[in-house]
Amino acid sequence: MEVVNDPSGSPHNTGTVLERGRLLVASPLLTDPNFWRTVVILLEQGEEGALGLVLNRPSDTELDIPLPGWETAAAEPSVVFVGGPVQPEVAIALASADGGFSAQEPDGWREVVGPIGTVDLDMDPLEASVRFHGIRIFAGYSGWGPGQLEDEIAAGAWFVVTATPEDVLNAHPAEMWSEVLRRQGGDLGMLANFPPHPSLN
Repeated sequence: MEVVNDPSGSPHNTGTVLERGRLLVASPLLTDPNFWRTVVILLEQGEEGALGLVLNRPSDTELDIPLPGWETAAAEPSVVFVGGPVQPEVAIALASADGGFSAQEPDGWREVVGPIGTVDLDMDPLEASVRFHGIRIFAGYSGWGPGQLEDEIAAGAWFVVTATPEDVLNAHPAEMWSEVLRRQGGDLGMLANFPPHPSLN
């Protein structure tokens, strides 16, 4: 599995609602099997497009199989997550760096939301387990070309909401889509009860 330590070329944010650390929640009507009822965290968004990771698609692959040693500090469930359909051979890691890195980000870590950031998978797993916890590793990622994500949002395919650190390391990914929608309240909150198949409504 190829490793990507920080998939961005620069710490670029647009300053708009679409920026690093935002969540994209799939509309109930988005039927693409790659994104059905997914929750995606944005890692990058700019003129060249957008890149994110699906947070609620655990695989059946135990983490120690492709990346031995990293399972010691893994968040539960300790499996590889499917980050998206683009380059499934690429690995991207997120982890919590709780410890008050207020003055400067630690080497090998870049903030995404709160204490959660991307982690350098080239570092020794034992060192990483001391410096970080709740490590989660994703195979592949979700990508959009210039303007593509904005068009999908305008078409109603995605809801853009605020992320919390707990979203990234959620131990119950099967419930995450409904949980994130429910906490929005109002019309979005009501969609949390949308049946898997509209005919059941």
